[in-house]
Amino acid sequence: MTIVFQVSNNVKDKMIDFYQDKIRPKTPPYAVFQASDADTIITLYESGKVMFQGISADVDANLWIDMEKHLNNRVIDISEKNKKEPEKKEYFYVSTIGSDEVGTGDFFGPIVVTATYVSKENISFLEELGVKDSKKLTDEKIKKIIPKLIKKIPYTTFTLSNTQYNHYQEKGYNMNQIKAILHNKVLFSMKNKDYSYDKIVVDQFENPKKYYEHIQNSHEKVNQITFTTKAESKCASVAAASCICRYIFLMKMDELSKKIGMELPKGANDVVDQVGKEIIKKFGEETLYEIAKMNFKNVKKIKEDI
Repeated sequence: MTIVFQVSNNVKDKMIDFYQDKIRPKTPPYAVFQASDADTIITLYESGKVMFQGISADVDANLWIDMEKHLNNRVIDISEKNKKEPEKKEYFYVSTIGSDEVGTGDFFGPIVVTATYVSKENISFLEELGVKDSKKLTDEKIKKIIPKLIKKIPYTTFTLSNTQYNHYQEKGYNMNQIKAILHNKVLFSMKNKDYSYDKIVVDQFENPKKYYEHIQNSHEKVNQITFTTKAESKCASVAAASCICRYIFLMKMDELSKKIGMELPKGANDVVDQVGKEIIKKFGEETLYEIAKMNFKNVKKIKEDI
């Protein structure tokens, strides 16, 4: 996946600072820097054009798109600019088990991973509801259609709390290892229910070989997975899983917001930093540990002025 757009000067400065410790030794011609961040390669050019390449390019790009909106009131629409050939729905009209996750790019809130089983007979039901990639649906739409979806579509979900996530990080697990373990967990639960399916599909976030390495110590493993990028647009069960994840994530965020008495923003931008500072001043760092991912760079910024 490749995403390209123009950034403003103030965002450009923040980007240079953000990727300082991940810059590659060799810089392409006319580039300010080229950095590697997990599965994404980020190249910032002197012109202000930035290019994100990799499996998680959309996640990394959205961080700066949100910042442009917050700092400069700029709305960057990458949907048409980076539009290519329509995705083939090669796994859409067959019975599948599929999984997806939400919350990995959000500083506040848990990680939610869901697997669903969608039979050929239920695909038309999903299409009538308007189920597709949750990132393409508004929160209001998600809250409206998912209660109807979960009454009919079998699913298994697992919510990893922030405390659990932080414990994983302290033990040396990276994000992709955690995601692989959780995907395997919900997929095994669905597969164990003996549904009649043609394929098991996962939205690819990791090289398949590495994925299986991540779950090699799991007592119960699911193999013979079809990994594909943009799986939400190719596979009905992954689209359903994506939407259910988002719905549960939104509910959990509402619960956490009520618990501490202030609205927790999504993402990992400057607004998040300001709310994080307020939380530490009011409740202490222990509370932040319970509701945030403490390995994110936001933590350093939050603690700077305290």
